[in-house]
Amino acid sequence: MSSFNQLITKISQGLLIALTLVLAGCATGGHGANKAALRAQPLIGIFGTYAAEPRTKGRVDTDRLVTELLKARVNTYNFLVHHQPTDWDDLLIFLPKAQAKGIKVWVTLVPPSEPPLSVPFGSDYQRWAVELAKLSLAETNLVAWSIDDFFYNEKLFTPDYIQHMVAGSHAINPQFAFVPCLYYRQVTPVRLANYARYFDGVLFPYRHEMGKENLSDWDTLPVEIAAFHRWFGPSVPVIVDVYATKHSKLNESSPEYVRQVMEISRQQAEGVLIFCHQYEDKNPEKYHVIQNLFSEWSKNDTGR
Repeated sequence: MSSFNQLITKISQGLLIALTLVLAGCATGGHGANKAALRAQPLIGIFGTYAAEPRTKGRVDTDRLVTELLKARVNTYNFLVHHQPTDWDDLLIFLPKAQAKGIKVWVTLVPPSEPPLSVPFGSDYQRWAVELAKLSLAETNLVAWSIDDFFYNEKLFTPDYIQHMVAGSHAINPQFAFVPCLYYRQVTPVRLANYARYFDGVLFPYRHEMGKENLSDWDTLPVEIAAFHRWFGPSVPVIVDVYATKHSKLNESSPEYVRQVMEISRQQAEGVLIFCHQYEDKNPEKYHVIQNLFSEWSKNDTGR
């Protein structure tokens, strides 16, 4: 698909989402729908990378990280708060530097199933929601937050807990989006009924779950993306997480796999994130696939 056709596709998707939200607003009074639209808007058309941040003596090298992101031509970076107790402090340093270069930022927290927990608020995700929302008011390029492996942690993340969590965040910043990480096979009718209303977007790591799980085949990706759109509706952006780094239980992906999954996701989903950030000296083939596609997409990027 040409760059021009890709742009038209993305515009059409954005118009569809906007029209749906307007119609919903007419039917419901518009207040909640308009706020949901504001949260969804900065998620549409994103392309970027996740984690694998460069470090010096345990601290995130924020200057090098910004340089790497600019070199890769991202418009979004998903900052993982997990590896060191100082990650929160480094996030505070990183955000204004990313803002100065037009880079949008997400923050991802680890759930109880992935110790060590994110510092400083640990397993108090309701507190995290409030503090991140406050931070998003000060650093306006912080547009979303995510919890990894969300449905593996339903013992804590009950519908009531999540309702209070997102309500606390939205009371501070109604434009700050919550985008949990959800796997294809985990989405069930019961979970949709209990949780879907609390999600402003979905981060979908693709693992070929309609068939035998692997990081070699991409034939089921269009159908799986369509399923997420059907389950959550057109007003909820679907962001595909592309495995450039090996999944703990699956095979290593190839550069061609990364390219195919990125291109399909760009055409049929609302955004693309790379798991994890790649470096030219360590994985040159994958790096150049990602950089070349991001460079092409950035020519038509109106979200930066």
